[in-house]
Amino acid sequence: MTTSESSVLSEARGETTPPLIEETIGANLTRIAREHADREALVEVASGRRWTYAELDADVDRVARGLLAGGIAKGDRVGIWSPNCAEWTLVQYATAKIGAILVNVNPAYRTHELAYVLNQSGLRLLVSATDFKTSDYRAMVGEVREQADALDRVVFLGTPDWDELLAAGEDLPADAVGERMATLENTDPINIQYTSGTTGFPKGATLSHRNILNNGFFTTELINFTHEDRLAIPVPFYHCFGMVMGNLGCTTHGAAMVIPAPGFDPGITLQAVQDERCTGVYGVPTMFIAMLSHADFDSFDLSSLRTGVMAGSICPVEVMKRCVNDMHMAEVSIAYGMTETSPVSCQTRSDDDLDRRTATIGRVHPHVEIKIVDPVSGETVPRGEPGELCTRGYSVMIGYWDDPEKTAEAVDADGWMHTGDLAEMREDGYCNIVGRIKDMVIRGGENIYPREIEEFLYTHPDIEDVQVIGVPDEKYGEELCAWIKMKDAGTGPRRPLDADAVREFATGKLAHYKIPRYVMVVEEFPMTVTGKIRKVQMREETADKLGLA
Repeated sequence: MTTSESSVLSEARGETTPPLIEETIGANLTRIAREHADREALVEVASGRRWTYAELDADVDRVARGLLAGGIAKGDRVGIWSPNCAEWTLVQYATAKIGAILVNVNPAYRTHELAYVLNQSGLRLLVSATDFKTSDYRAMVGEVREQADALDRVVFLGTPDWDELLAAGEDLPADAVGERMATLENTDPINIQYTSGTTGFPKGATLSHRNILNNGFFTTELINFTHEDRLAIPVPFYHCFGMVMGNLGCTTHGAAMVIPAPGFDPGITLQAVQDERCTGVYGVPTMFIAMLSHADFDSFDLSSLRTGVMAGSICPVEVMKRCVNDMHMAEVSIAYGMTETSPVSCQTRSDDDLDRRTATIGRVHPHVEIKIVDPVSGETVPRGEPGELCTRGYSVMIGYWDDPEKTAEAVDADGWMHTGDLAEMREDGYCNIVGRIKDMVIRGGENIYPREIEEFLYTHPDIEDVQVIGVPDEKYGEELCAWIKMKDAGTGPRRPLDADAVREFATGKLAHYKIPRYVMVVEEFPMTVTGKIRKVQMREETADKLGLA
């Protein structure tokens, strides 16, 4: 390993071996499919459908030819609006093979958001599910289609539309896809992912083949992936966690992608791990909490597991320890990143000790640089001091689609992506996230990082999950409020905690100003479909319920 890092300042540079992959996504899949032709590549548990690598590559080419026959040119935007399914994966690789830019549309979007994305990206073709749970995609598309100026065609999955798309490419020359692939560069834009901003419309992070192919490869390289591995992917494909760390992480190694269900279900995921003998499983902390809390958890045989990745939001130490001990995930890794960095920029290593793998977000990723700076001055801070985490390297996005102003706000002139996350770098180069700049609570002049209080409250025997937020206060400016989910006691919920009980538990262990003034016992936290907690919404609901100005 070659690592260059200061002994004083919070800055570090990742390993430079193995080298970056300098292929397009399509070329990489074709090569891997030749090398592992008969090995299983994709399993859709719900339908029982299975593909070897040779079959997957052939079906990707069928979709690619259908897109070519439909007039999709290099650089055209093709959207996919669907929960996880095999066709999602086929479209992901088919668009890459012909140089079309895949636009991931959040399955939770409704008409207002859909219309915005269709127009902001200039979408030409949309591949969509017909419906899922409470979402009637067909009706919503019908409602906004006239508003989308560039949209030429909508293909609904599971209908004759899809069959017609495939059939249209059958008359093209056999080398049509290869000819298009030969015109592509790995630095071309290939994917637009809309980040869920807390204010205003989402921004379209634009990523290249080089961005996401390498990030998927190195994320799984660091958990020792080979062609022998089988990964359960219950996280959504529309997000980097599913399509990059999951799909591309698998295909760059010749490993198998296992889709447990269209949406996350803890029991179905555990069943898929058991039945498919998965060696790894991905999830955000709330997903792992749900699996570990499943009523029949002890009945599942999870002995095939050895690894996985927990990411997407802050990872509670106690939950991570249970993954290691109760789910057999001895090599489980914490990964940290954001859509704009493809996504991972820090990750724990499989040979890290328990402290590093349960109490940090890891160290800098290969071929990436990180530094922690004072949010005001921009100066790199000494190790051990909090500041804004910045990252630079191959993984930083091309920019926000058609938004140079927002791009310049996020990526500075020297190529550093400013994450908005508050972090500390330890002496050994491992980092901790202490909160978001916007989540930091300032109570009477004291800077309070909710993460510290959350980690403490996780040690309470009756608390299953907890989120701490700042709410308005006339005297101190802000006060702390803890949203708490109680553990089930087996015969029913435990006695709900109130503010007095939390205060009693924390007194003498936390500084007085860090003890939450308010406590709300809830069944669920408001969150995005990727499992990120919506603290802005929590603040609004708390202020409204408690009558805080």
